[in-house]
Amino acid sequence: MNILDILLPKLHKEGHKFVTISLIITFVFLLISKVLGLIGLVVTIWVFYFFRDPDRYSIQDNNYLVSPADGIISQITEIEGPKELNMESNKFTRISVFMNVFDCHVNRLPVECTVKDIFYKPGKFLNASLDKASEENERNYLKILSQSNDEIALVQIAGLVARRIVVSCSKDQNYKQGDRFGLIRFGSRVDLYVPKKFKILAKKGQAVTAGESLFAIKN
Repeated sequence: MNILDILLPKLHKEGHKFVTISLIITFVFLLISKVLGLIGLVVTIWVFYFFRDPDRYSIQDNNYLVSPADGIISQITEIEGPKELNMESNKFTRISVFMNVFDCHVNRLPVECTVKDIFYKPGKFLNASLDKASEENERNYLKILSQSNDEIALVQIAGLVARRIVVSCSKDQNYKQGDRFGLIRFGSRVDLYVPKKFKILAKKGQAVTAGESLFAIKN
């Protein structure tokens, strides 16, 4: 990665209109006051970096599951699968990644897979780092089937500030490990439900990178 990629990373398509709006507001602020214009410029830079969409390089090994999101692992819990995807009869290890407003919010698939089901559920906008956010917040569920026939669930959870979950994958389509599957605007969380046949490599409190950090390996 060169210095230009760091200073001017690729922008996700969801960010184009937000950056445009910020630039217009900044221009108006500049006409009123230089101080207001400076504040508008700082906000515009932040909006641009929030919607950054850098390239990531996955291991491309289906024995591993990689992180679905940038951020900090806030929870690792033994739990039943989501009933919304008819997976409650199986036990999983749920790894939760909390994304603050400075993290890249593009979400990526943990393994080469086929998307078997997508289910959106409206809800509240509690702090996404709280455990009850998994059950009460607005969220979107994905059931994926790996190339090794492992059923895995992903849940995008909106947070205090987030007000829209974006899904960019389609049901019954095939994807590679690390491919983008969506984005959540402004502070949120992604849960990965790992089948019990995998050994967990991730640790609570660990900083992780979507598409690259290793979460689990098949036993």
